[in-house]
Amino acid sequence: MAGKHRYPTLRQLGLMVLLGLGSFHNASADAPHAPPAVETYPLAGVIGQPRRVGAPHGKETRRHQGDWGRFNYGNGEFAGFGPVGMYGVAPWAEDWSALRNPARRRDFLDPLKFIALNEARTIWLSLSGESRARYWYEAQPRLGTVGHQGASRFTTRNFLGADLHLGQHVRVFGQLNNGTAAGSRYYGYSATWRRRLGVQQLFAEVKGTVIGAHMGLMVGRQQFLDAPSWLLYQGETPNVPLTWNGVRGYALWKSIRVDAYDFVQTQVTHDTIMGGGFDRSTRLYGVDVTSALPLFNIGHQQVHSFLDLFWMGFRFQGAQARLMQRTGDASGTQTRQNIGFRWYGSAPAFEYNLSAVYQTGRFYAAKAGGNRPISAYAGRAVVGWRHSSSFFHPFIGMQAEIYSGGRALQQHGEVTGFVAPFSPRNGTFDTSRTLVRANLMSIGPLLSATPLPRLNFQFKLPFMWRQRLGDGLYGNGSRYTFFNSSSLHKAGRYVGFIPQLSMRYQITQHLTYQVNGGAVVMSKGVRRAGAKNGTFMISDLVFRF
Repeated sequence: MAGKHRYPTLRQLGLMVLLGLGSFHNASADAPHAPPAVETYPLAGVIGQPRRVGAPHGKETRRHQGDWGRFNYGNGEFAGFGPVGMYGVAPWAEDWSALRNPARRRDFLDPLKFIALNEARTIWLSLSGESRARYWYEAQPRLGTVGHQGASRFTTRNFLGADLHLGQHVRVFGQLNNGTAAGSRYYGYSATWRRRLGVQQLFAEVKGTVIGAHMGLMVGRQQFLDAPSWLLYQGETPNVPLTWNGVRGYALWKSIRVDAYDFVQTQVTHDTIMGGGFDRSTRLYGVDVTSALPLFNIGHQQVHSFLDLFWMGFRFQGAQARLMQRTGDASGTQTRQNIGFRWYGSAPAFEYNLSAVYQTGRFYAAKAGGNRPISAYAGRAVVGWRHSSSFFHPFIGMQAEIYSGGRALQQHGEVTGFVAPFSPRNGTFDTSRTLVRANLMSIGPLLSATPLPRLNFQFKLPFMWRQRLGDGLYGNGSRYTFFNSSSLHKAGRYVGFIPQLSMRYQITQHLTYQVNGGAVVMSKGVRRAGAKNGTFMISDLVFRF
């Protein structure tokens, strides 16, 4: 009930501010040990990161990445463990071993990042934590289909992690999570929003150097971020992000790495400490090979680039596995094999990120006789120009995306609609999560400015069309029901546009404030079918250590 969670963590909010301000003595950008310039973590995407210098953009001392060789370039995302800056999306990807020497401590919480447990300081513990308070307002939730206007949601989530290093080759990582959710005229809360206490991650890792490669084997419950974020990510919006149970093996050489994995998804429940156990009906498995390509020049610009080739398998049920058909939705199970690539390149004056996926597989209907083959595709391209040495340090680019649509009025034949069931974040084109990656094409400008070391603004304006007229629009986890067999074609291909502006301020090393706002403007044809225009605002106050 809403009343039960009306004021979830007011004392915790005060603690977040006090702890964050406790390191404010480092706030000067000119201080010798100042925190890094503003970073848009925990969102993935190297292009999304502000850059204030034109010099080679390799590993920096203020970034706590592991020893990943050429894969340390930029935010280290192509090492396969998610973005890592001062802190990482996956806290176990951070490397705090430099604090083995107490003289290298610079922050008042540094003693928690390296706690020696033996005299030789080879057995040590590193603690991590995050608290996020989020306010989310939508004038017309889900294009007006929720049934009321003006939904206000207030949520908090907390993580506390411990990374135990038993020498150089063995470590155990564990993380607890809880979340609360309340608000006014809210909707859509489930166990991924309200969780008393659960084991978010718990795995053991054995690692070492074999045949010249840094190799490791991770067994247990863990985050997995080794894919384009529009295809697979951790579920950043809810209070309980995605985690997986199984095994992962990796090997990193100087310029090439290989990753293989086989997981089942974690079930999330409100009251069970282990989150309900394993969801064996939902699987993720595959192989990834990434190469740090040789440097090359375009004019006078030296380009660093990475090529990522992957095969990734999905097996899933539920709302996202349903097919829209003339006689109603068909439920069942889908298996999808994703064969794709991403190619990222960066030079002092420009960046690009190109990626594409082809999906093949099969839909197994819950009722006999409804099995169908799958053939779908998706692609994304971002190109842009930087002028990192100017006052505003701008990035001026364009992004385009395409996600194939289905044949919603057919009962048989190929399923052609693209689905990304494990990427419940739409930061690439829709921060509000009103529309998801299915039957959609978009193109628009992407602008970024960083006038101060701790302050970044981003603006994007995607214009959108349906990829197939015979398929509708999709929101988070389900399709919009205002489309029927007659309105699908009458609405036209053009969907509308979503102007969005975000501001991120790095208050201190530990405390960040971000606000995103925008409008969802649907076309006349989509509004005639039943959709409504609206506005939204999302603000986050996040404390990390």
